[in-house]
This record gives sequence, C-alpha cells and structure tokens, in this order.
Amino acid sequence: MRTYLVGGAVRDKLLRRPVVDHDHVVVGATPDDLLALGYKPVGKDFPVFLHPQTNEEYALARTERKTGRGYHGFAFQADPSVTLEQDLARRDLTINAIAEDEHGVLADPFHGVRDIEQRVLRHVSSAFVEDPVRLLRVARFAARFAPLGFNVADETMALMQKMVRDGEVDHLVPERVWQETRKALAEPRPSAFLQVLRESGALAVLFPEIDALYGVPQRAEFHPEIDTGIHLEMVLDMAARIAPGNDLVGFCALTHDLGKALTPADVLPRHIGHEQAGIAPLRQLSARLRVPTDYAALAEQVCREHLNAHRALELKPATVLRLLSALDALRRPERLDVFLAACEADKRGRLGHENDNYPQADYLRAARAAAAGIGAAAFVAQGLQGPEVGAALEKARVAAIAGVKSSVR
Repeated sequence: MRTYLVGGAVRDKLLRRPVVDHDHVVVGATPDDLLALGYKPVGKDFPVFLHPQTNEEYALARTERKTGRGYHGFAFQADPSVTLEQDLARRDLTINAIAEDEHGVLADPFHGVRDIEQRVLRHVSSAFVEDPVRLLRVARFAARFAPLGFNVADETMALMQKMVRDGEVDHLVPERVWQETRKALAEPRPSAFLQVLRESGALAVLFPEIDALYGVPQRAEFHPEIDTGIHLEMVLDMAARIAPGNDLVGFCALTHDLGKALTPADVLPRHIGHEQAGIAPLRQLSARLRVPTDYAALAEQVCREHLNAHRALELKPATVLRLLSALDALRRPERLDVFLAACEADKRGRLGHENDNYPQADYLRAARAAAAGIGAAAFVAQGLQGPEVGAALEKARVAAIAGVKSSVR
C-alpha cells in the first residue's frame, strides 16, 4: 500500500500558490485495508475515505470506462491492481496529473511539470472528450491561471470543439454548469472563462444569451471598446478586481447587459431601454441553470437599475429612496454593497476608463445610512397611525437623503 499527494495540491505547490485541499490516492489497497486503519468511507460512486486524524481525502486508485452520455456515464474499477499511472491517466489536465510520494518525489508520466513551466492547459489523453464537465473545468482553470500566462493547448481546444460538435455538452446537467460557472466567476480573470467557452463553441450552447452579445455595437463615445461582448469581458474582470472572489457580484456583472442583444438593428448603436429588455433573458438563463433565488433576484436589480446607479448624483432624493427600497438596502446593506460593486464594474469596465472614480457609490451608501437612521418609532410617539406613519417616515427619509446630496455638491 502506497499513498501519494495528487492533483491540485501538487500543482499549486509547483506554482508556489497556497494549497487549500490535500487530496491523496492510495495504490495497492482495498476498502477493508483502509477501514482497518480507521479511515471513514464517504464516497458514493467510488471508494473515497477521510483520514482519521487529518480528515483529508484518500481515494483508492481507480480506472474509469465510458458507458453512456454525460457526466454520470462512467463505470469505475478500483482494486489493488490499479497502478498510479492508470489512476493519473483518467484525470483531465496534465497539470492535475502529477503525484508526489511521502519523500517529495514526483511521479509525472504525462509531463505536467513541463506544461506548468510552459504555462499550458493540456488534456491528458483522448479520453478527455468522454466527460463534458472537463470542458467547463478547462474554461474555469483558464479564468484562474490566465494571470499567470496560461493558455489552452491547440490540440485540447480542438478536442473541446469536437465535444461541442458531437453534442456531448448538451448532456451537461444544469446544476453542474452552474457550479462550474459560479467558481469561474470567483476567479481572478473570469473573461477567460467566456473566451474559452466561445472559442470551443460551448458558449452558444450553454449561454446563448451571453454569446448573442458578441458583435453587438455600442456608442463609441461611451464605449470605446465598441463590442458589447468585449465590454462584458472587461466588466467581469473589473468585478473580480473590485470584489475578489465574490461570485454574486460576478453573476450580477455577467448578466447586467443581456438586453443589448435584443436591440433592434435600426436603433444600434444606441440601446434604449436595454435595462428592462434584459430582464426576460436573465430570467430565462437563471431558470435554465437553476441559479439560486437570491442570485437571480439581485442580478435582476442590477440589470434594471444600473443606469440609475450611474446617474445617482442627478436623481431626486425620492428616486434614490425608491432605489434603496427596491434593493431592500435599508434592512440589508450588504445587498447595496453587491449592487454597487457590480455597477462600478460596469462603469469602469470600458476601454480607457479602468481607473475612473465612482463617487456614486459613496453617495448611495451615505444616502442609505441617512435613511436607515430614521425609524417609525418617533412618528408613532407623536400619535400618528397607519398610513400616516408610512407617509411621515418616507418624507423624513427623503429629507435626510436631500441633506446628504447637498453635502456632496
């Protein structure tokens, strides 16, 4: 029985990145061997165990064989005869197919160390095409490692394109698409996720509402980058810069401009009413991918209200209060923070505007604090009742916001 550190832990050590998860593979053992040593079984589809002291994952070396379509169409074999190289061969990318023994000696049968040095995301074998989730994983790894100079190998991209042509990605379950997307939106360069999916052809299949934005022109005086798809990529990367690791901000940024794909050709490059037009495709995308309700709801608010955020300093105090109320920001200030991060990313996600200031955020936060500081108790104490309390409360909050506005002029 031999144990090896494998996968992301080895990869990240070689990249001198923090190692989060320590996964191990066990060669030459049976489930009974690990149970006898006190390991706790947790795997449903194949034998995975938790170490009795460290709680780290130990999986028996295994092979896999394609038996049907999609992510679940596999049969696994795990027994003492499976070698380390056979186990590594079933992994997606060479950089994830490196093992390290207890002495720090690397096993690298597929030249993952070389690909780390050359900054290449390359498939391990032709079996890559058998699992459509791998296409999403490559795109997600591109979003993580693009800042380090990583690119997808040409031959790997060719396989991904084949997977799309063969309809393999059509069998991806919504939950897994959302899971990988959510992770990608929390990476340092989410634009690479879209770029890889688009080049492979998968973006049009999985995210047609987003794919439709590419090639749609915008007014050059406001958007020097012109192309709405390029603007979206810039917004995503700016969101990752403003709110690192926040996938909720990322999803709001991803879906804020979907209405621009629906602008009639005779209106272009203007996009009148694109905020309202974007709600229907956003709801369609959220329903198809089974996006969590709180994500979908806040993304709708960003889609509908992002232009109001941009012109916040020109809005009437009563309009600002309505905006804050629509966000439920008086009770839940964290929603305003997400909303403003996405809106700021939109404003700064434009060619030549990356370092612009966004004073609207400070104003709306101050307006929110002023309005939230006024409660109903004082009006009830004055003897007001029912609708009178609500009317007085709204009037006082509007006045408080007006005071904030006069102080920022």
